[in-house]
Amino acid sequence: MPGVTFETVTSLLSKHNKALASPSFFLNKSSKTMMQATMGQNQGVESRVEDIIMTEPSPFDFLPEDCISKIISFTSPRDACVAASVSKTFESAVKSDIVWEKFLPPEYSSLIPRSRAFSSKKELYFALCDDPVLIEEGKKSFWLEKASGKRCIMLSSKEVWITWGSSPQYWRWVSVPESRFEKIAELLNVCWFEIRAGMHTRYLSPGTRYSVYIVFKTEDGCPGLGDIPVEAGVGLVGQESSQKLIYFVGPSGRRRDRERRDVTRPKEREDGWMEAELGGLYNESCCDDISVSVVETKSPYWKRGLIIQGFEFRPAKTQ
Repeated sequence: MPGVTFETVTSLLSKHNKALASPSFFLNKSSKTMMQATMGQNQGVESRVEDIIMTEPSPFDFLPEDCISKIISFTSPRDACVAASVSKTFESAVKSDIVWEKFLPPEYSSLIPRSRAFSSKKELYFALCDDPVLIEEGKKSFWLEKASGKRCIMLSSKEVWITWGSSPQYWRWVSVPESRFEKIAELLNVCWFEIRAGMHTRYLSPGTRYSVYIVFKTEDGCPGLGDIPVEAGVGLVGQESSQKLIYFVGPSGRRRDRERRDVTRPKEREDGWMEAELGGLYNESCCDDISVSVVETKSPYWKRGLIIQGFEFRPAKTQ
């Protein structure tokens, strides 16, 4: 199409996406003129566009389909799914491997399970979002955030340093069917509770703010530890770490009045595990080491009843 530059095309695509967000584009069910682009749900993320009708011709209708695919590949997975509702041409362009290969990590070929075959890069992308892959000899779990394509990582408790972790009278390594990892740590009885983890930022997406969580389960209310504030720290090595306090359970019953407002309570996850946010960090250029700590050494009580699956790094909800 003569006179159409790359800047003009990307500007028009932006206008289309803004228009799709306008209530005037959403008609009632009786219109029956509709196209759908459904991205599905993952950790609270849902993108669904339906009952949309475009009343004017688009300049994109005159562009080659592979050109449209190339342009869409510079957006995000969420935007691609929205763009699929613009027209039949867009819907077809969004299905192209040109789009979804751009959203995949460079090393995606090494992440494909040998037992599975994928008909398209789009199918592979969503498989990496929905089915985490074990890497690094099963010590890390890798997946993609569905809406953005950002990298997510969970470190197994086998990949962290636990005080007295090698002493069977204090900790033991158990197999839990619902865990991603073969063996994870179970706290039997300790007075000194200290766990430290580290990881290089190359495993994460650059230019992204991450939140860090400890993923766990408790037994019998986690005696001696569940309702006590635990110190948590997250940061880049060589820089000041963020510090906060967390509960593994939190005070209940008659002890409820002892609860501190400055201590973060854990939340239940969709997979049945619990998680507590330890802090956050900004990964600027993938050239740093990360330090994470979870410590409780002030209480004289012995502690037990905690099963730790690992430490999870995923993009913060607000970038």
